[in-house]
Amino acid sequence: MEPKIAQKAPFAVEVEAGNEYYWCACGRSNTQPFCDGSHQGTGFAPVAFNAEKTGKAYLCGCKHSNKKPFCDGTHARL
Repeated sequence: MEPKIAQKAPFAVEVEAGNEYYWCACGRSNTQPFCDGSHQGTGFAPVAFNAEKTGKAYLCGCKHSNKKPFCDGTHARL
């Protein structure tokens, strides 16, 4: 099963150093780019990550990045 493309651009979000976040991998969450549990029964699971520094992070919106949860520009080829 392929993930649903939430948007063909990264999500620019503010994160705080040391905090754990859960990035939506399925594309179904209503709280993009973060998980809201909508993946239940899909075979997808959120990707947990700890912010290394406080500031803006660019999280993948197309759900096809090779550097999940971060954007690597894959959306430009979809």
